[in-house]
Amino acid sequence: MSFKNKLAHKMMPSPVDARHYEYSLLFSADDEPAKPSQRLIDLALESAKLASTTSLDDIAARTLPENYLDVWPGEHYKLLAGIIQVLKPKIVIEIGTAKGLSSLSMKKFLAEDAKIVTYDIISWKDYPTGNYLKEEDFKDGRLIQYTDDLSSDEGFRKHMDLLANADLIFADAAKDGTQEQLFIDNFKKVKFAKSPIIVFDDIRLWNMLKIWRDLDMPKLDITSFGHWSGTGLVDWK
Repeated sequence: MSFKNKLAHKMMPSPVDARHYEYSLLFSADDEPAKPSQRLIDLALESAKLASTTSLDDIAARTLPENYLDVWPGEHYKLLAGIIQVLKPKIVIEIGTAKGLSSLSMKKFLAEDAKIVTYDIISWKDYPTGNYLKEEDFKDGRLIQYTDDLSSDEGFRKHMDLLANADLIFADAAKDGTQEQLFIDNFKKVKFAKSPIIVFDDIRLWNMLKIWRDLDMPKLDITSFGHWSGTGLVDWK
């Protein structure tokens, strides 16, 4: 069995005493299939700088005592807020609503004439481990949820026109080694009105390693300023 398979399929003790750990691998950079664009480098630097002074205290108050929003670097919420402040997007697509913290963190800095459309396969009201969203978060029309699967052909085609006008897409879904690749394959079918920025979560998790490595678009791993499990930016051309 190869070293890779041994790591992937056999439990190994962590050399570090941490609450949570995941297996990953390091890869050489000189043979990386795609390099970052200047746009990505500028976006990363400006967003990280803004993240360092961004307050999400009002949203964090909903999560106490479980407060991940102030863990930065390490969690991506302040970075997402920084990206919103730099890009000033009109249409944001989020794939994977979950408990709603990413939606809330981005919506706080969204322009009045902009909107976030978030997708999940179940309604936010029925999320099995609870959520932090409230009815009032949807009242101004700047936050909308659809319960459609964008990795399916039916769900993707239903929302293709909306996707085509996206400025920012945040993909935070299953990380099962399949679904994110289906998103990428579907994105390649979209005639985007402009070149959106796509943020992929958890790019350093085992199931995401090959998907991220094989992505042949300008890209930048900004994990040090984002999520401890990996944050990647893509300048979708």
